Amino acid sequence: MYIKENPHDIVHHLEYNAERPHLIIPEYGRHLQKLIDQATVIEDKNERNKAAKYIIAVMGSLNPHLRDVPDFQHKLWDQIFIMSDFKLDVDSPYPVPSREMLQQKPDRLKYPQNFPKYRFYGNNIKYMIDVANKWEEGELKSALIKVIANHMKKSYLSWNKDTVKDDVIFEHLYELSNGRINLKASSEELLNSTDLMRTNKKMSNKNQPLPQKAKPKNNNGKQNNQNKNNNRKP
Repeated sequence: MYIKENPHDIVHHLEYNAERPHLIIPEYGRHLQKLIDQATVIEDKNERNKAAKYIIAVMGSLNPHLRDVPDFQHKLWDQIFIMSDFKLDVDSPYPVPSREMLQQKPDRLKYPQNFPKYRFYGNNIKYMIDVANKWEEGELKSALIKVIANHMKKSYLSWNKDTVKDDVIFEHLYELSNGRINLKASSEELLNSTDLMRTNKKMSNKNQPLPQKAKPKNNNGKQNNQNKNNNRKP
């Protein structure tokens, strides 16, 4: 039997979002939030446990590929307690989170504050020099020092597009190593500046976007029109 409803009663029972309670985790929607609110006020604990497990199954069905993963199950149980505003009293297979734990802020990260004297070398060069200082004297250390010096020269040329003498690099290396690496009196020769600048140029060209090829102009239409005009009889 059809019962005609009063339009005034229908409008009176409408719910507006401005009047609804705030959703703690909006991704699950308001219906799931209402299920959790209903489970919170159930008096019998066994029934609350059944309702909580049912809600966990519904939450897991939203991500079926993660439903049976143990870590994901732990996350779902944490979320159900958070969405209940920590009022849900059920037996959880995982430690129950607290409000203080949720509001706890992580420790501030200590970012390295390095202010090198020669910034064009970068911090990695200083790290490599510190590592070389810890190595024992030998062929490996000599090879590493040579690699560092050549890389310093390459970095210098990328900053200063002019040539640079090896004596300048050796002086900087001596200063950055606190006098422990001294190549100023050696006959060691670094890579040629021209080759290093050519390498830097190749690397800079690789990082630049490729130019777009211009589309050829289509003059076929004009040529066809000219041919038609030439073929006309006088």
